[in-house]
Amino acid sequence: MVPDGVRLAVRLTPKAAASRILGLIEDGSGGVALKAAVTAPAEAGKANDALMALLAETLGLKRRNLRLLLGAADRSKLLHIAGDPAALAARLEERLGPWLRRG
Repeated sequence: MVPDGVRLAVRLTPKAAASRILGLIEDGSGGVALKAAVTAPAEAGKANDALMALLAETLGLKRRNLRLLLGAADRSKLLHIAGDPAALAARLEERLGPWLRRG
């Protein structure tokens, strides 16, 4: 959590058969990242846009609340989700809990 929202590490797979949340994955530096797949290709920001749309829909947020901080041209990404940190943490647990517990 940060004062104006939460940060979310994501490992993205573009050109997948379906857009969906897959669970958790180790990020290689001792942390974890949300694993997601989108059908869009990794060209001209299409996969990033599809990821933002998937997460906005999954979390019940407006797309404008999500911002890509790092990883525009990489599979590993860091997102900022703007809003009240405590409310967002609760929403993440509520909406992503099933995938997080599977990880």
